[in-house]
Amino acid sequence: MDIAESKDIESDLPKITPEQQQRQRERESLELSRTRVQQELAAATHPNYRRSLEAALGYLEKKIAALE
Repeated sequence: MDIAESKDIESDLPKITPEQQQRQRERESLELSRTRVQQELAAATHPNYRRSLEAALGYLEKKIAALE
């Protein structure tokens, strides 16, 4: 592939604004955190820690929903 072909491919990609890029990064970060909390929750046995993780999971899900 030469430079001209590369530029043609780039021009076909949708352009996203810096704000959209920031929202996408934030969403990805929140989703990674949610996955980590879900894994910890699956392994947690102490009731107080489980409640804390459940609260964190609820918070993360609200934040993710707000970005949609």
